[in-house]
Amino acid sequence: MTAQTITLPADWRDFLALTKPRVMTLVVFTGLCGMLAAPVPIHPVLGFTAVLCIALGAGAAGALNQWYEADLDAKMKRTQGRPLPAGRMERESALHFGVGLAIFSVVLMGLAVNVPAAIILTVSILFYVLVYTVWLKRRTPQNIVIGGAAGAFPPLIGWAAATGDVALLPFLLFSLVFLWTPPHFWALALFVKTDYANAGVPMLPVVAGERVTRTQIGLYTIPMAAVAVAPWPLGLTGPIYGIAACLLTATFGVLAVQVATRRTGPEDKMKPEKRLFAFSILYLFAMFGALVADRWVAA
Repeated sequence: MTAQTITLPADWRDFLALTKPRVMTLVVFTGLCGMLAAPVPIHPVLGFTAVLCIALGAGAAGALNQWYEADLDAKMKRTQGRPLPAGRMERESALHFGVGLAIFSVVLMGLAVNVPAAIILTVSILFYVLVYTVWLKRRTPQNIVIGGAAGAFPPLIGWAAATGDVALLPFLLFSLVFLWTPPHFWALALFVKTDYANAGVPMLPVVAGERVTRTQIGLYTIPMAAVAVAPWPLGLTGPIYGIAACLLTATFGVLAVQVATRRTGPEDKMKPEKRLFAFSILYLFAMFGALVADRWVAA
């Protein structure tokens, strides 16, 4: 007699978990800051709608990612408790939920805000699902490098929601998130390498080793630092952002160097890697917060 997998009824918390709310928080925040940094104000109702659409679009991408990667999530300790591998939801439910959220977010953005923002939102969802999740993640250790663009779109979307176009500053913000993503995720990958190896995901520490990964973290921090500070000398921001960017990026650089130059022993607890990963999240929140503060003071 063969054993059958019993799927328990899903509730609202499972659907919320599909949207990856912790990841969504950073996505929504960078999108909001991109909108608030724009040179023209946006009506509060339209601004709220735009942020809602960004959140729904991010949630849709997260749900479709979990739908496609349910087999991988089941093999990794840190993802085994998600609704699909834990058996609390049918895969078809996650697929329908993700597609429905994606369509609704794009249509609402296009009808209520503007078409350029809706187009960029569409590209961001498709990039995360098709390029990163389907094409890159299982095939190449460069998955995070190229796939990092998926999480870099929100500042562009927020700016476009307010202005109807894009400019140099939001492009630099896009580049900052894009270049920040590899050291951020590789720091995580260093201390969950076994999980990725068990799931067969070709993350850089798994296929190239820790030494190469540490070197790459240090190397990617250099252009990230240049892009982070660039808006100030280019005259796109004032001293509040500029000084904050210098201090925050210097701290990021010190932590990245500590990771890049150390050797790992058998009893090592990966403390520098965990510090870099934790600070990298705070770093992005603080950088975008400083940008908005700079804009408000200038106004």
